[in-house]
Amino acid sequence: MDVIEHSYISIELQNETLQLLPEKAIFWPAQSTLLLADLHLGKVAHFRKSGIALPPQAEDKNWQTISRLMHRLKPKKVIILGDLFHSDYNDQWENFILMTDRFAQAEWILVKGNHDTLRQSHYNRSNLSINDYALPMGPFLLTHEPDEVVEDLYTLCGHIHPGLRLVGPARQSMRVPCFSFSERVGILPAFGVFTGLHILQPELTDQLYVVAENKVVEVPSKLFV
Repeated sequence: MDVIEHSYISIELQNETLQLLPEKAIFWPAQSTLLLADLHLGKVAHFRKSGIALPPQAEDKNWQTISRLMHRLKPKKVIILGDLFHSDYNDQWENFILMTDRFAQAEWILVKGNHDTLRQSHYNRSNLSINDYALPMGPFLLTHEPDEVVEDLYTLCGHIHPGLRLVGPARQSMRVPCFSFSERVGILPAFGVFTGLHILQPELTDQLYVVAENKVVEVPSKLFV
């Protein structure tokens, strides 16, 4: 079976249609809901403060991608599955507040992850609704970590920064971010720049969709490594 390419891929999960987007996000049309995971906003500024000379405009891609998604999809809800902000407060938090003000017609919800440690006063200044653990929504449990499970709900989460190593016929290989769906848990790729990859060792029954060159590509199990 050949790799099947689309700009995005629609899948059926728990009798719901989800769109896997090349921006490393999921759109749930029936609920007009955009799901993002692991934005790690402020990470570039955090490393610059530590003396690593990343270009300050490197994080602009995050804002450009969010803006493009909001204009195109016009979601009623944006749900962030943890690790919205990377570390200590920096001015990228002010950019996030401006972003949510700009798209105030949407409800912005954060399900906290392990990196979401800003003082409560910063969250209070934003348009975010905060959920400390997990958010049930329809047939899904929206959470940060894959070990959060509830009977009869399918977990959608982040945290892992999933990636896949693909090997071609001449043994050339590439590492790419991916969406991963097992029997009970779906894991979103990390949305943010400079977030790194954790290379999965998937089961043959898993469904994997990689993001490469602005397309979502379904990967047959024979290419799993």
